[in-house]
Amino acid sequence: MSSEVHLHENLFKKLDLSTDLNLGVFNGKWGGSGEVVHSVNPATNKIIGSVKTGTVQDLNETLAKMEKVKPIWRSIPAPQRGEIVRQMREELFNKKDALGRLVALEMGKILAEGLGEVQEYIDICDYSLGLSRMLNGSVIPSERPGHFMMEQWNPLGIVGVISAFNFPVAVYGWNSAIGLVCGNPIVWKGAPTTNLCSVAVTKILQKVLEKNNLPGEICSLVSGGVDVGQSMAKDSRVDLMSFTGSTAVGRSVGTVVQERFGRSLLELGGNNAIIVLEDADMDLAIRACLFASVGTAGQRCTTTRRLMVQESIYDEFIAKLLKAYKQVKIGDPASEGVLCGPLHTKNAVKQYEIGIKKVKEQGGEIIYGGKTLDINGGNFVEPTITKITPSAEVVQHEIFVPILHTFSFKTLEEAIQINNGVKQGLSSSLFTQDLGNVHKWVGEAGSDCGIVNVNIPTNGAEIGGAFGGEKETGGGRESGGDAWKQYMRRSSCTINYRFKLFNEKFFSNSLLFCSGKLPLSQGIKFD
Repeated sequence: MSSEVHLHENLFKKLDLSTDLNLGVFNGKWGGSGEVVHSVNPATNKIIGSVKTGTVQDLNETLAKMEKVKPIWRSIPAPQRGEIVRQMREELFNKKDALGRLVALEMGKILAEGLGEVQEYIDICDYSLGLSRMLNGSVIPSERPGHFMMEQWNPLGIVGVISAFNFPVAVYGWNSAIGLVCGNPIVWKGAPTTNLCSVAVTKILQKVLEKNNLPGEICSLVSGGVDVGQSMAKDSRVDLMSFTGSTAVGRSVGTVVQERFGRSLLELGGNNAIIVLEDADMDLAIRACLFASVGTAGQRCTTTRRLMVQESIYDEFIAKLLKAYKQVKIGDPASEGVLCGPLHTKNAVKQYEIGIKKVKEQGGEIIYGGKTLDINGGNFVEPTITKITPSAEVVQHEIFVPILHTFSFKTLEEAIQINNGVKQGLSSSLFTQDLGNVHKWVGEAGSDCGIVNVNIPTNGAEIGGAFGGEKETGGGRESGGDAWKQYMRRSSCTINYRFKLFNEKFFSNSLLFCSGKLPLSQGIKFD
């Protein structure tokens, strides 16, 4: 056992993890017949633990077991399913500190963000508890006498979740908490580089299910590689396939699921922009830009990639932003005062270097940063600011690292055109104090993104609003709003009833309203 593993022995114990080898498949019992995958601390590139992953066969066996427990879970009334999720919330709350530290350790985000991610899962459990009593349909006026129409929502089936490394707990939480109250068992494949987080969360949920004498298969886990993910997307037993990741992979997942007429929920790439108008609160905008571009070392789907500043204040704003960047402490994400941890993998560092090279080749200028850093053998880079034309090819694509492209503009209309001029459409923010600008920004001629903010960053979305984006971001919605409808099937129900006006006990010839009649819609006669 390495010294790095020994260092985290107490943390692992709190989460029921082994410092030796953890099993990565859970379907009522723990197992796994795949390869052993090591988890690495991005701040040191040293091994912190190992997980024996699953195979396609493990997935097949898991889905077969889930098919058997599916009727059990969906037959439990929704408010009672909400009570189970409430208990999961309590267990997550009790493990918040340990789980948040594991996120920081295995993913690389700073501790405050790791704890915040677990809190997000806790919050969505609270939201789902309330939702369990509000899965409402509609009563619809029928055009036919003696008929009743309503909209009924029922559980969809098995929900498959493939989550990304950057939010190894929260993204599963969004899907799991809402999917469960909607009556669906969940099968999860987390990112291979954050398997320990997947195992730790599943053990917490397992405890709650077993305490309530419910099958553990309701919250199944199949850790694994690309083959497991591909099989999950192809399998018709997975009624909803929720995928969070790159646009390139998401396009493949969406195509495969559509071919079998399944349902997909895609949360893909972002190329998010902040627009700062000359009437904006400059200090507020500076703080927002700093968090949105440097937070999580630029590895959020909602990270700000493009910064547009009105030309009259561009120089002043950038000077202040540079001053703020220089104060950012880079280092071990668990250390106090650190605001920027490492990139998640060595490959991400390579992508950073390629991005810097492309900026220079395409006529851009590096006005801050641009270098890799040698800190304890970890994947550290300098948060970087460029000055480049918005039409440059490198600006059109998301690089999942802390590179912020800046440019100036003359009018809000021009800025909106630039904002909408990329193929991604996740998050966007406008900084202004003019109410007219606000309404233009959020209106039909404004931002074409799924998230449209004013005077707040592009990242840090609340759970109450539906999260997701348009265009190559995939069109999926998770968390709040009416996102729950994606996890259920809708039935439009019409009932031809016979309403007795009098009780047969007293009247032998009861009068029946619409008895024996079959009126058709649109006034059609078919006699």
